[in-house]
Amino acid sequence: MKALYITAIATLTALSASAQNEKYDTDNGVVTIGADRMFQIESKNGNFSFKPYLMLQTAANFNYYDDEGLDKAYNQDNVANSGFAFPYAVLGFTGKAYKIVTYNLSINASQSGGALLQQAWFDVKASDGLAIKVGKFKTPFSHAYLTTLGETLLPNLPTSLTATTIMPYSLNAITPKIGTGFDLGVMAHGKIGKWWGYEAGVFNGTGATINTATKTFSDDWHIPSLLYATRFTWSPKGAMPATQGNPNMLKENKFQLAASANINVESESESTNDTRLGLEATWLYKKLYLGAEFYYMNVGFTNRQKIDDTYNYIGGYVQGGYFVTPQTQLALRYDFLDRNGTSKDGFLNMPAIGVNHFIKGTGLKLSAMYQFIGRTGHETQLDRDNDDLGIAKHSATVMLQYTF
Repeated sequence: MKALYITAIATLTALSASAQNEKYDTDNGVVTIGADRMFQIESKNGNFSFKPYLMLQTAANFNYYDDEGLDKAYNQDNVANSGFAFPYAVLGFTGKAYKIVTYNLSINASQSGGALLQQAWFDVKASDGLAIKVGKFKTPFSHAYLTTLGETLLPNLPTSLTATTIMPYSLNAITPKIGTGFDLGVMAHGKIGKWWGYEAGVFNGTGATINTATKTFSDDWHIPSLLYATRFTWSPKGAMPATQGNPNMLKENKFQLAASANINVESESESTNDTRLGLEATWLYKKLYLGAEFYYMNVGFTNRQKIDDTYNYIGGYVQGGYFVTPQTQLALRYDFLDRNGTSKDGFLNMPAIGVNHFIKGTGLKLSAMYQFIGRTGHETQLDRDNDDLGIAKHSATVMLQYTF
């Protein structure tokens, strides 16, 4: 018993010593693991570590839809997709080994099928300028997706990233989204000099729900039909924390500009080649967070489709948050999407307002948001009616989150 007690004291002492020098760990993409958290295992020399983590989110949702697209004869209601939801029940662990390897695995028990495995990867660092990441992880596109899941400004991601695009009626089976998320692949990343960073990877392009190899070879371009993605960052004040609001980071002064591009070759059942471009800016200054993104997507059809038309979509958002108290953050976002393509007039305006309250010392976060869908500039009433099909005109969410 005495030996066990001495071992425990020694372990805690080593952890405390390492905690003084360790920065916040956000590589897991789910929660921020602070240096002061004692429930983690680390070797005395710091070469090996094991850090379990948990994120639970439960939400109450209300969604009100316009009459367009509803058939009252079938008693379809304006209120739908409302009630309680459990978007995330993530259990995972992360750590490092042999000085050069970091690893992460997490399961989202609220999902099913391939999405049950949220992410699983290992990262081998050869130098500050080159590391290779392999497995299932976030693709290098969009600050909104690359932010730690438990620390987004609002409970719901910008609709401009998550909504499906609108094609002509004969092509409604082709509905790509501008946003990309978790995917399987391999990526090189690192620093270029003091302020610059890069990420360049190849992914399946099938998203988070498929964990198997299903792709083929491009008939048009004669290359593997995969997602090719790259991202460059400029961070003149040091690495940008992957957060949009953390009460433990109220003394930071970080700024980042980023540009990203990707092309998904023969996506959408081998029917289209989808090209995406993105620009983003983020600033974290003490209690203030500001973020803005603009993105563009071109959808071109493969030769076998015998369709010469291409379709272009643009979207983006500006958002900000401010801690009015050390635990309470107010949030605003303006989101827009040219959902029906640049060849047609009209786009969606989607303002949102929210609040986050972090209950000190508990890991609990209470969030609430409201979003309105507005429609502007459409040539005909039919175009106006079609543009927001499937998207709630009024939506509200109250979310309670626990992280460890």
